[in-house]
Amino acid sequence: MAKTAAKRALSKVVKKAEPVYSRIVLKLSGESFQGPQGFGIHGETIQAIARELKDVHALGVQIAIMVGGGNIFRGARQKGFEIDRATGDYMGMLATVINALALQDALEKESVYTRVLSAIEMKQVAEPFIRRRATRHLEKGRIVIFAAGTGNPYFSTDTAAALRAMEIKADVILKATRVDGIYDADPEQVADAKFFQQITYRDVLHQGLKVMDSTAISLCMDNGMPIVVFNMNTHGNIKRVVLGERVGSTVTPA
Repeated sequence: MAKTAAKRALSKVVKKAEPVYSRIVLKLSGESFQGPQGFGIHGETIQAIARELKDVHALGVQIAIMVGGGNIFRGARQKGFEIDRATGDYMGMLATVINALALQDALEKESVYTRVLSAIEMKQVAEPFIRRRATRHLEKGRIVIFAAGTGNPYFSTDTAAALRAMEIKADVILKATRVDGIYDADPEQVADAKFFQQITYRDVLHQGLKVMDSTAISLCMDNGMPIVVFNMNTHGNIKRVVLGERVGSTVTPA
């Protein structure tokens, strides 16, 4: 009897951890690709991201990724460059396509099938975004990379990530940052900034916390889409979040 009980206990320990989310949208900023060089695309950094995504994909999780373009061009916020807002935003969208193609290449070198879906049609390099096609790619086990945001100026890639998450019926949005989660001030500048392990959408909006822009937060609030904000620079954090570990900060309804 004792041996049987011991075997059962051991089987529980060695039992493979199951993901708590089956379909995710991961929001990667353009800065995630630049690594220590501070601009452009850093080869070792993007390869590390691809390897981490491969580990998560191996769990059976359906992964969609919304990429930003700030490492290349930040639209109307480009310093010292007077340019029309709409034109700048379109330039930023094209920057996200470059990042999407780079990430696709890194993933496929890890033997992970991917598809890039662009909100701006460019048939030679990416498929056009079609909701049903995106969902079907996910069902077939491919990682889907969303590029060009929403395809419209005046909307951030945060808002695009929220929109796509609703469209493909994702379970959660994972927002990758360079800090450990949500704070009431920038923890890189304020040593005693307060950390929020869990917070509501309304508190994020009322306190003006820089989690995602207000349009994205409102969209998630209206549709009950949870957001997990975590540190991308800590290796393995994506997998930990997917497995349900307490990582980063969670934004949920009241």
